[in-house]
Amino acid sequence: MKRISKILVGVAVAAGLIGGGVWYAKQRAAQNPETRYKLATVDKGDVTQTVSANGTLNPVVLVSVGTQVSGTVKKLYVDFNDKVKAGQALLELDDALVSASERQSAANVLNAQASYDLAQANEARIKALFAQEYVSKQEYDQSRQALKSAQAQVALAKAQNDRDRANLNFTVIRSPVDGVVVDRVVDLGQTVAASFQTPVLIKIAQDLSEMRIDTSFAEADIGLIREGQKARFTVDAFPNRNFIGDVQQIRLNPTNQQNVVTYNVRINVANPEQVLLPGMTAYVNIGVARKEAVLLVPNAALRFKPADAADKKAENGQKPPSTAASSGVGPGMGAGADGGAPKAAGDKKGKKRDGQSGTVYVLEGEEIKPVSVQLGITDNRSTEIVGGELKAGDRIVTGENTAPGGKPSSVGMRMF
Repeated sequence: MKRISKILVGVAVAAGLIGGGVWYAKQRAAQNPETRYKLATVDKGDVTQTVSANGTLNPVVLVSVGTQVSGTVKKLYVDFNDKVKAGQALLELDDALVSASERQSAANVLNAQASYDLAQANEARIKALFAQEYVSKQEYDQSRQALKSAQAQVALAKAQNDRDRANLNFTVIRSPVDGVVVDRVVDLGQTVAASFQTPVLIKIAQDLSEMRIDTSFAEADIGLIREGQKARFTVDAFPNRNFIGDVQQIRLNPTNQQNVVTYNVRINVANPEQVLLPGMTAYVNIGVARKEAVLLVPNAALRFKPADAADKKAENGQKPPSTAASSGVGPGMGAGADGGAPKAAGDKKGKKRDGQSGTVYVLEGEEIKPVSVQLGITDNRSTEIVGGELKAGDRIVTGENTAPGGKPSSVGMRMF
């Protein structure tokens, strides 16, 4: 019985030694930097910094055709997508009232002309009698005054008739330019009233082979944009196709909405295939800086902070820095420069960080060492290194697979 007990004790001791050995081996493996951390090798490459915004595609010239007279739409000659020529009739209004006014004013012209003819004849007779001294000078002056008054009445009647004739011509709405009908606001039988504001009846795009994009860029990015820069954009209708345009104009008139200041940037776009349609949403990227064959590090490496470093600061009563404050992705990065996530245009609260410097952790032997670096431009995935002790070939930490004690690493998704 004692022998069996000794055997069981021996087996238990052996099992404990084996379990302890396995646990020790796992702990050493967990402490191994190759296993614990996600690593990347510093290399050289090209980087292009861009600024982004959304905009709307519009025709270069969009003419809103209205009416100067009121009336009911009697005839419609064009519809959506119809091509029109300058001077072509688009629609016609009921001209019953305007035509009656024109005929009335034409009759007034005839009446005024008859009065003028009578006054002219009277003036001639009075003039002859005045030469023979049969009438006084006053009567002669009165006849001349009546003649001039009749002449003025004729001119007034003709002006009124010209106005009514013009209004009659305005009942036929004609196209002012060559183009394509992109919108028709009225229907047959609809009554339009031209009072204080001219109603829009039809919209005509003059040339759809040339388009423009009106975008709104944040004030933090506007200083990097110049006229003539190339702009790339996509639209939802063709998500796998990139289009190219040129920055035409930076509007000096700012827009302030909820303390967010933006500027309108207009971009010219060639549309020879006419696949881009008015009103499409364009997602625009403008390349504002480019560097070739420079030292690059992933943005994840700039955001990484070891979990034990945060614990040490917490033990000392210091508040650990947020991952957003430690991203360090260079000056003038614009919207979306921090690790590929767009930054809110109005997010200006809190302490301003030094955007020209950052820290990366380099693997040296069995440990990682913090290295301070000076940052350049970024393309939202990688950032240029312009100073510091980092060199090509160094292995840097971009993340942590398993933190000590089961605690999660400080690297993760950033909330905006």
